[in-house]
Amino acid sequence: MQEISNTFLAKSEVKAQDLEHRRKINFNIGRYNDAFQKGKHQFTDLSTARERAKNVKWRAIENLDKYLEEFEANFSRRGGKVIWAEDADQALGEILKICQAKKAKAVIKGKSMATEELHLNDFLAEHQIESLESDLGEYIQQLDGEPPYHIVTPAMHKSKEDIARLFHEKLQVDAKLTPEQLTAVAREKLREKFRTADIGITGANFILADTGSIAITENEGNGRLTTTFPKTHIVIAGIEKVLPSVNDLALFWPLLATFGTGQQVTVYNTILSGPRQENETDGPDEMYVILLDNGRTNILNDAAVRESLYCIRCGACLNACPVYKNIGGHTYGTTYSGPIGAVITPHLRGMDEYKHLSYASSLCGNCTEVCAVKINLHELLLVNRHEAVDKNLGSGAEKMSWFLWKQASLSRRLMNMAKGSTKNWVISKMFRKAWGDRRELPEFAPKSFNQLWKERKGK
Repeated sequence: MQEISNTFLAKSEVKAQDLEHRRKINFNIGRYNDAFQKGKHQFTDLSTARERAKNVKWRAIENLDKYLEEFEANFSRRGGKVIWAEDADQALGEILKICQAKKAKAVIKGKSMATEELHLNDFLAEHQIESLESDLGEYIQQLDGEPPYHIVTPAMHKSKEDIARLFHEKLQVDAKLTPEQLTAVAREKLREKFRTADIGITGANFILADTGSIAITENEGNGRLTTTFPKTHIVIAGIEKVLPSVNDLALFWPLLATFGTGQQVTVYNTILSGPRQENETDGPDEMYVILLDNGRTNILNDAAVRESLYCIRCGACLNACPVYKNIGGHTYGTTYSGPIGAVITPHLRGMDEYKHLSYASSLCGNCTEVCAVKINLHELLLVNRHEAVDKNLGSGAEKMSWFLWKQASLSRRLMNMAKGSTKNWVISKMFRKAWGDRRELPEFAPKSFNQLWKERKGK
C-alpha cells in the first residue's frame, strides 16, 4: 500500500525536475490549447452544450441497466454477440476463448484505453498471439515498450527526434527521417498486418442503446481497417460508454473532437451495428462486444462520485492540470492519469492503495472548468480524500501530526506561545522531506498578526 504511494512520490520528484520532459509536454499541450481556442468557436453557446451533454450522461448512467439491455437486444438482433465481463480476468478469458476458437495467431488492435486497462497485449503475448497496435501513437509506445502517456495522445512526451531515434533502433531506418517519412514507414509496416490479422480488436467511444451500435472516433483510418479486414471483430467497452440514442452523437461527436484535439469534427467517425449482413460487401463475419465492468459498478453504487462515469475520455482535464503538466502521465502508474484518473482509480483498483492520487492536486478547479461534460472533478477529489479518512486509511504518524496541528491551530493561546523561530523549527522538522530539497520552506514572521494587533490596538 505505502510502496505504491512512495513510488509515485519518487517518480514525481524526478519528473518535476526534468526540464526537457517539461519542455516537450508543455510544447504539445500548448499546441492543443491553440487548436482548442479555434475549435470551440463552432459552438454558439459552449456552456449550454456541455450542460446538455451532462444531462444526457446523467440519464444514461441513472438508467444504465435499462440502456445496456436495450443495446444487447438490438445488437443481437443483427447477429452480434454480447459478452458481460465482471472483471479483467473474465474479459481476458473470453477474448482468449474467441482467439483459440479461431486459431488466431495475429491480432491487429485499434487505440483503446479499455484494452490498456486489461493489459491485453501482454496477456496475448503470454499465449503466443501477436498483438500489434495500429494507432500511430500507440504503435510508437508499443515499439518503446511503454504504456500510453496520455488518454488521447499516447506519445505526447516524445519529440519528433525521439521518435526518429526509436524507429532507427527498432526498425533499422534512417535516424534523420522527417515526421512524414516516419508515418510512411509505420503505414508500410502496418498495412500487411491489416490484411493478414485473424482478429481485429477495438474499443468504443460510445455505445448506442436505441440502434444497438458502437461508435468509434479516430483521425487515422486505422480503426476502420481494424474493424473491416479481419473476419472477427472484438469490441471491449466500459459499461459507462452508453448513450440513449444515436441522435445524441450530434452533440457528443463535436464535443469530443473539440475537447479532445481542438477539431470541429474528428476525421473518421464510424457507427458499427453488428457483423456483415447478407447485402453488405464489407465487414467482419463475426462481431463481439464485451461490456466491461471491472470496478465501474463500485462507482455507480457510490452516489457521491457517480458523475465521474459521465467522462467521455477527451483528455482535456489532463491538459489543464498543473500537476500533470509537471509530472507527466507515466508517473501516476495507472491506466488513467490526470484528474479523472485520480478520481476513478481509487474506486477501480482500491482506495487503500491509490488514495494518494486524490492528493496529487492543487485543487485549482481548472479540470472542472475544462471538462466537456462539466464533471465537478476537483470536488470529487475532495470526496475521495474524505472517504480515505473515514475508512481510517492514513498512517499513525500522519494522524498524530494532523491531530497536533489541529489542536495548535484551534488554540490562539498555543499559537501565541510559540515564537516565529519555534514555528519555523517545527515546520522544518515536519515538512522538510515532503517539501523537497529544491524548494524553500515558508517562514513565519517573528510575531503573529494577533500579537501585532494587541500591541497596536490594545486588548
